Amino acid sequence: MKPKTYKLNKFIAHSGLCSRRKAAEYVKNGDITVNGQVVTNPATEVTKADKVAYKGKILKVVEEYTYLLMNKPKNVLTTLQDDRGRKTVWDMVKDKVNDRIYPVGRLDRMTTGLLLLTNDGDLARNLSHPSSEVIKSYIITLTDKVKPEHLHQITDGITLEDGPVSVDRVSFIPDRSRDQVSIDIHIGRNRIVRRIFEHFGYTVARLDRIYYAGLTKKGLPRGHSRFLTKKEVLMLKHFT
Repeated sequence: MKPKTYKLNKFIAHSGLCSRRKAAEYVKNGDITVNGQVVTNPATEVTKADKVAYKGKILKVVEEYTYLLMNKPKNVLTTLQDDRGRKTVWDMVKDKVNDRIYPVGRLDRMTTGLLLLTNDGDLARNLSHPSSEVIKSYIITLTDKVKPEHLHQITDGITLEDGPVSVDRVSFIPDRSRDQVSIDIHIGRNRIVRRIFEHFGYTVARLDRIYYAGLTKKGLPRGHSRFLTKKEVLMLKHFT
């Protein structure tokens, strides 16, 4: 039987190293070798028998993917390692999985809540792509009460230093103090939720992501993680 072939960038993505798009960048930059030779064409066909390496590290195609949902605590970095020795999400999950998994998107160090980690590079890329318009919901706690007119302005759309910002919904939370607001948003620019409120002079005391692409924190305490069900994985693939 003829061995199954993969385009090089797809092979790299299926190893869990990164998304297919990022893999193509690594190939073009000369970071990938095949059987000891640098290859710069992402469409080069390879098989499992070939020795594909990223900066000397041998990559292997992952036959089964891992999908882990974490309720991230604060003071934890959304990365696999930190040269300053600070705690990372990988430190929290490495004893639960056999393969290296990677966070989909980012939560800054002080932001808490839902974070998806997986070695399914294609799914991670598709969920992160703007065209998927994946909804994320947050609870924001400010150091001051929020003025209703500011919520109206956010709803109508504001412009930050990196361009216009459109949110899907923003509102006060029933039966809670007006220093707490909930927001639904599908754009994924850096620190976007914090910057929306900083634009009006507010200081964000706490930021917690409570919903991501149909997934919620129900039954998942802070600092814990769980594997997704098959039904949840199928739901995520529907987004892409």
